[in-house]
Amino acid sequence: MEHYKKILWPVTTGIAGMLFQAVIYFGLVSWAETPQHALDLLWQERWLVFPLFTGFGLQVALFTILKKRLFIRTSGSNHSSSAAMTGAGGATSTMAMVACCAHHVTDVLPILGFSVAATFLAKHQSTFMLAALMITYLGIIVMVSIIFRERRKDLHQSILGHQAP
Repeated sequence: MEHYKKILWPVTTGIAGMLFQAVIYFGLVSWAETPQHALDLLWQERWLVFPLFTGFGLQVALFTILKKRLFIRTSGSNHSSSAAMTGAGGATSTMAMVACCAHHVTDVLPILGFSVAATFLAKHQSTFMLAALMITYLGIIVMVSIIFRERRKDLHQSILGHQAP
């Protein structure tokens, strides 16, 4: 039963992370336009949006493994870099999605400075989304390497611990 709990934590938090980002996406686009437009835009940009959602969910799951020390026995691991990568990936993904619909917000809030920024973001939307995708997957690589390094330490300590003096 304990093994299932170790699997359930990261799966649950990963799905929650994906859903959280999807809700932000749908909320922003629906607020700026309509829910139907949000669905249409999701389908139009699916080749970037779905990998962003799943990548962020995977980052959250990996971060949970590191934070709760699941599948890792050694203590004292520094998981601050994985936290930073998770935050950076999530923030960049969210900003890319905001850039996706920011030009619609200017219809609602016609402030000159915001209009210029929104136009810039909308013009470079795909660039921001690709950058967010790269940061997200870089974060995944960092966290997986930390987990492998910790597992190697566990294996090394277990081998040294079982050797005769």
